[in-house]
Amino acid sequence: MKFGFIAHPTSVGLKRYVKMLDLLQRQSKDLQSGYQRDLWRRENMVPFVDFGQIRSAAGATCEGIVHYLPLTADEMLASAREVQERIFEGIDTLGKQGAHLVGLGGFTSIIGKRGLVTAERASLPVTSGNSLTTYAAYKALLQVFEWLQLRPQEAQVAIVGYPGSICLALAKLLLAQGCRLDLLYRSGSASREELLEHLPSRWHAQVTLRDSIDDCYANNRIFASATSSGDVIDEARLLPGSIVVDIALPRDAVRSAPPRTDTLVIDGGCMTASPQVKLGGESLNMAIKQQINGCLTETMVLALEGRAECFSIGRTLEPEKVLEIGALAERHGFYAFPLASWGERINEKIISGLARYHRRQESAPAQADDGEQRRTQTLQRYRSHINPMLADFLGMQRCDHVFDRAEQCTLTDTEGRQFLDMVSGYGCLNLGHNPRIVTDAIRKFLTDSTPNFVQYVSLPQETSKLAERLCAIAPGELERVFFSNSGTEAVEAALKLARAATGRTRFVYAENSYHGKTLGALSVTGREKHKKHFRPLVPGCVGVAFGDLEALRSELMSEEVAAYIVEPIQGEGGVKLPPAGYLAAAQEICRQTGTLMIVDEIQTGLGRTGRMFASEWEGLEPDIMVLAKSLSGGLIPIGATLSTAQVWDAAYGTMGRFLLHTSTFGGCNIAAVAGLAALDGLHQQGLAERADELGTYFKAELEKATEHYPFIAEVRGRGLMLGIELDNDFAGAVEACAREFGTRLPGDWHLTYRFFPDEVKQHLAAAMSKMEESLAEMFCMRFVTKLSNDHGILTFVTANSSTVIRIQPPLVISREEIDHFVRSFATVCEEMSTFLN
Repeated sequence: MKFGFIAHPTSVGLKRYVKMLDLLQRQSKDLQSGYQRDLWRRENMVPFVDFGQIRSAAGATCEGIVHYLPLTADEMLASAREVQERIFEGIDTLGKQGAHLVGLGGFTSIIGKRGLVTAERASLPVTSGNSLTTYAAYKALLQVFEWLQLRPQEAQVAIVGYPGSICLALAKLLLAQGCRLDLLYRSGSASREELLEHLPSRWHAQVTLRDSIDDCYANNRIFASATSSGDVIDEARLLPGSIVVDIALPRDAVRSAPPRTDTLVIDGGCMTASPQVKLGGESLNMAIKQQINGCLTETMVLALEGRAECFSIGRTLEPEKVLEIGALAERHGFYAFPLASWGERINEKIISGLARYHRRQESAPAQADDGEQRRTQTLQRYRSHINPMLADFLGMQRCDHVFDRAEQCTLTDTEGRQFLDMVSGYGCLNLGHNPRIVTDAIRKFLTDSTPNFVQYVSLPQETSKLAERLCAIAPGELERVFFSNSGTEAVEAALKLARAATGRTRFVYAENSYHGKTLGALSVTGREKHKKHFRPLVPGCVGVAFGDLEALRSELMSEEVAAYIVEPIQGEGGVKLPPAGYLAAAQEICRQTGTLMIVDEIQTGLGRTGRMFASEWEGLEPDIMVLAKSLSGGLIPIGATLSTAQVWDAAYGTMGRFLLHTSTFGGCNIAAVAGLAALDGLHQQGLAERADELGTYFKAELEKATEHYPFIAEVRGRGLMLGIELDNDFAGAVEACAREFGTRLPGDWHLTYRFFPDEVKQHLAAAMSKMEESLAEMFCMRFVTKLSNDHGILTFVTANSSTVIRIQPPLVISREEIDHFVRSFATVCEEMSTFLN
C-alpha cells in the first residue's frame, strides 16, 4: 500500500528551507536535461521525500511520498477557502502517483472544520494523524511523571488548548490515570457548562477551567499544549522546574532569552523509528528516523496495516483509538522516545534534575539509596549548578563517571566498577589516591587542633619547614618560597616577581606551552584557543618556537625581557620533549641577556619524569621555579614559587615592598603538612627512580604493541609522563564527499560550484578543514571512551592537542597494571583498525 502526505512549513525558516530545496532540485533537473519552460513554473506542492519501500519491525511493507504545501500556518488561515482547494488538488496529485491514503499535516488537517470537509470531498481517505500525535504526548507525560518520581494521582497538569481535538483526547487519558487538570480554553469560545460537557461527569471534580494563562503559570509546573495560535506559553514566566510538552506546530512555547536551565520544553507529539525499521534506501545507517511528526507516523502505520481509512478526523478522538494506534505504532517499531527539547535529545538526567521543584513541601527530599541514584543526582547537580556543557560533553563521550572510593591507582564508581586511573588528576597524584602517609599526617594535624591560618600575626611552623625542605632539594640556588593555592597562582607569582626584580616588563614563552588560565598565566600560554576570548591580555608577551634557540636569542637580545618561562616537557602541549641540550643552552642565553629563567615544573616536578625535578636532566639552575599539583599528594590545593635570594630580595626586599604579593589561603599549615608528608613519601618509596625504571619499560612495551598501526604516530615522553599521538588523517575527506555528490547527483554541480562567490568558497574550505580536524579528534576520543567502557581504564587527551592521549599514572603503579594497560590499548587499536590510515 502507498500513502501520500501533505506537510507544510511550521516556521518562516522551514519555509525558506523548503524553498531552497525546491530551487536546488529544479536547478539539478535543468543542469541534467537543459532548460525547459515547464520546469520553471508555479507548482501547487513541492516534492520533498520519496521513501520508496518502508519495512517495519513487524515485517510489514508500504511505500510513501511527502509533498510540501509551501504555506505557513498564518498564510493558510488568511485564505482558508483557497487553501482548501489546494489541499484537494494535492490529494488528487498524490492519488495519481499511486497513493491510497493521504495524511494531513498540521494546519492542512485543521482547514475545513478540522478536516471533516476534506474527508467528505476528498478523492481518497485522509487522516489528520492527531491520534498518534496525542499518544506520543501522553507517553511523554507518563515518562516525565516517572522521572520526576510523581504518581499520576499526585500530578497536576495544565492542558493549554482545550477543547481542541488533541487536548481533549489527552485530557481524557490523563484523567483516567487520576491526574488533576487545569484546562485552559480561549475566553469567549463557549460557556463553562458547555466546556465541561466534553468530559464525563465523574471527572469534573479533577478539573479546573481557566481562561487566563497567568493562572496556569501560578498554579502549574507541568504543561501540555496544542493550540492553533502559537506563541502562547512564555518560558520566561514559568515557575522554576516547569516542564512543557509542546505538541503544537507552530510551537506554543516561546523560548526565553537567555535560555533557562531550570525549565524544560519537550517537543511533543513526535515518534522515533527503531533500528529495525527501514525507511526506504539507507546509506551508512543514515535515515530520517528521529522525531518524526506523529501525523506522518500515523499515516505510515495505517499504510503498513493496509488500512486506507479516515482514522483521525474532527474534534473528537476517542481515547480507545489513540491507544489502538499507539499499540500498532509500537508493534511496527515506532516509539515516543527518545525525547527532545528544541530539537536536541534529552534524557532522564535532565528531567529528574528538576524533580526537587515537584516534591511536596512537607516531605523531605529523597535520599540517594543506591549507587545509580547517587550518580544521577550528582550529574543533575553538576549540570544545573556547575558546567552544563562539560556535563553534556562527558556524557557524549561516555566518560561521565561518578566515583565513591579511591586507593592507589584504582577508582571505584557508584556501581562498584573499578577503573585504573592513568590520568591521576593531570599529574596531581604521584603517590596515588589517598596515600596513607599524607592522610595520616593531615588527620593528626586536625586531631591535634594545630592552628592553620596564622599569617601576619605569627609565623606558620609547618609552612616554614616545607619551604626549607623544598629549597634543600630544588636544583640550583633556590632559597625563597612563596606559597599559593594552585599552579596558575604560582605562575602569576613568578611573573610578578620577575617584573619587580628586573624592572623589565616583557615576557617570552614557548609556543604550544600551557601555564594556566588566569589572565597573566594565560598571557604566557602558547595556544591561541585558550586566549582568544579573553583579549586584550597582559601586553608585552611574545611566543617563540619550542626548541628554536635562534628565535629565543633574537627576542632576548633586546634586554627588555623580564623572564623566559618554559616547561622542561610540554605536558598539555602533547608531551613534547625539547631537543637535547636546548634547555641548558636557553639558560645560557638568559644569563647573557640578564633575563630570568622561570621553569614550570607543575606537571614535570616531584618525580614524574624519573628525577625529582625534570630540570635535573639538563642540569638547569632556574632563577624561578614553580610547583603545584602533586606537592600535597593531590589532597589539598597548594602551589609554590621558588626563587633565588637575589631575585626575591630585588623584588620584595624592602620595607615598602615586602607585602606586595600575599595570599589568604596560600602558606597555610595544613597544606604544608600535606606537602611535607608527600615529600617523605616520594623519598621513602623511591618514586622518582621507580618512574624512570617503569617509564622506560612502559614506553618500550607501548611502542612494541602499536608498531603495526599507522594511526599511532608516536609514543613519547620521559619517566611516567608519556603521550600517545594519534594521526588518523581525514584531510580531503569532506571535499571528496562533496565532489562525489556533485558528480553523482543529476546535473553539473561542479559547474555550479565554480560560480559560487569567492567568499562562500573560502568559508566552505575553512569549514571543511575544521571538520576534518574534528574527525581526527573524534577518532582519538573513541580510544578514551573504549578504554574506559571496555577495559576500565581512565585516560584523556592533552589540553593543547586533542589527538594526544596523556599517560600520567600515579608513580606507585605496578608493572602488572602497566601490562594491563598495554594489552588493553593494543586491543583497542585492533578494534579501531578498520582503516589503518
